[in-house]
Amino acid sequence: MKEQKLSTLPPSLNRTRTFEIFVQNGFSELELASVTTTLQTANQIRTETIFKWQFVSDKPGLVKGSSGVLVRAAPAIENHALADLMIVIGSQKPETDVWLKRVRYMQRQGLITILLSGAATAYIRATKITHGAVTTHWRDSSILHETGYYPRLTSRFSEKSRGVITAAGSGSTAELLIGIIAEFMSPHEVAELGSNMLIHTIRRNTTEQPKHMADNTNLFDGRIRQALSLMENAIEEPLSVLELTQEMGLSQRQLERIFNAAFEMSPARFYRKLRAKRARVLLDETQISLADVACATGFTSAGTLSKAFRDAFGETPSEMRSRKKTKLLDYVVKN
Repeated sequence: MKEQKLSTLPPSLNRTRTFEIFVQNGFSELELASVTTTLQTANQIRTETIFKWQFVSDKPGLVKGSSGVLVRAAPAIENHALADLMIVIGSQKPETDVWLKRVRYMQRQGLITILLSGAATAYIRATKITHGAVTTHWRDSSILHETGYYPRLTSRFSEKSRGVITAAGSGSTAELLIGIIAEFMSPHEVAELGSNMLIHTIRRNTTEQPKHMADNTNLFDGRIRQALSLMENAIEEPLSVLELTQEMGLSQRQLERIFNAAFEMSPARFYRKLRAKRARVLLDETQISLADVACATGFTSAGTLSKAFRDAFGETPSEMRSRKKTKLLDYVVKN
């Protein structure tokens, strides 16, 4: 995984490397556990502590994850006590004030920063990078493309630009960490690490993220995967059931039968619900109008989207948005 080689660190395999793990409220427990488990397992394989880590936060003390896990974090000071690498764990609503300044200071010192999922998304929004390449989780990528112009954004697992690694995070976090620490381990130790963590194939950072249900080849038969692929690649301009059957070489009755067997619903209803789910992401994560969301998800009007949305989730898009607090200011008005 040469794309992630950390050439700024000394080549010795014996020196201890320190990792600073930055967490904020709502952090991804999956990403945090992937980072610490990978480092801990690597130490066990080496039978010595070659990787150390500490948790830091802009709000030190007990920091609560998205599912309620608590982590005790030390205070993160802008340019003090830098580690060899800083990893910013993705969170539901990342606040960049502290860690973005720390990222820039790390860059000036020639040190590596890794931004996972939501943190990568926040960085891409904040910096509007014009050089190199950046990436984030594909779910956030679709939102970025709907709300702005990001020509440097890719759909790979990770990218590195000027000392900052942006990454999809989530379930790919352990593979990213293995790729990063591989420089400080022998090939057979890396292989043993992957085996211990039950990772059959360690994917390269240049691998494209699996974006669709159809990419999970072990879950469905070939006909279902083909239908899902056609649907997921035509969200904005949906195909008719007739067009689907023509593309697949099946009769409408055959398509109805395999969808009822797999999902207990018709292909048309499944397709409508799939588009409603995509609309929900846009409604939840952006402030674009209901009409624009309808257009982006293949509904002919805001009214048809509202009906499909209510059928799928039991409430209208307007009702869902009214429950959310809108944050348009980055400062507090009340004392």
